[in-house]
Amino acid sequence: MTHLDIMGEPGDGLSLRGKVYKQLRTDILSGKYKDHEELRENTIAKEYGVSRTPVREAIRQLELEGLVHTVPNKGAYVSSIKRKDVEDIYAIRALLEGLCARWAAQHITKEQLEEAQEILFMTRYHLEHEHFDQLYQYDGKFHEVLYRACDSPILNHVLRDFHEYIQNVRQRALKGRQRAVLCQEEHEAILEAIKNRDPELAAELASRHIENAAANIIREGLNAGD
Repeated sequence: MTHLDIMGEPGDGLSLRGKVYKQLRTDILSGKYKDHEELRENTIAKEYGVSRTPVREAIRQLELEGLVHTVPNKGAYVSSIKRKDVEDIYAIRALLEGLCARWAAQHITKEQLEEAQEILFMTRYHLEHEHFDQLYQYDGKFHEVLYRACDSPILNHVLRDFHEYIQNVRQRALKGRQRAVLCQEEHEAILEAIKNRDPELAAELASRHIENAAANIIREGLNAGD
């Protein structure tokens, strides 16, 4: 990471503490910092190109979120999300993704529909060549298009946050060919329902898609921690 990365773009509305919090949260959820690993303020501040103060404040905020725990007189350590957290997130997502698809069927624009179709074309290509890392990236892009298409900034924000929270689990789940094939078919069916302006079917398929993903995670033992 460079100093420019953590400073962000002018007018993005985030304070320095907010930017440090966002980046540190991303680094934890992406697996850069492992479970029980110590978060050293000096090291992080140097890497981000900031003072220790915003790093300390970000760590406190992450502790409230449950991603960090502090041991008195020792330091702050990473607390990875646990299996129960993953199960809860998928249960909530099944409901919210259904709502998102319902609204997307009502509000999606021609440009967003074309973008989603292009993404599915690319995922089909990467699936055939078993490029699983690229599949994960395009899986995220597909959902992000639907989040924007639902025309609700609030729902968009909540779903994007959940998506990031379980990114490690999602990435590992999509490295199995059988689930990747089913995921592609489910995405295509969801988009077809949205294209046909069928809110009820789109909602049903989207909720089922998340339920299937959760079942696969439980079956394969893919969880963030014990």
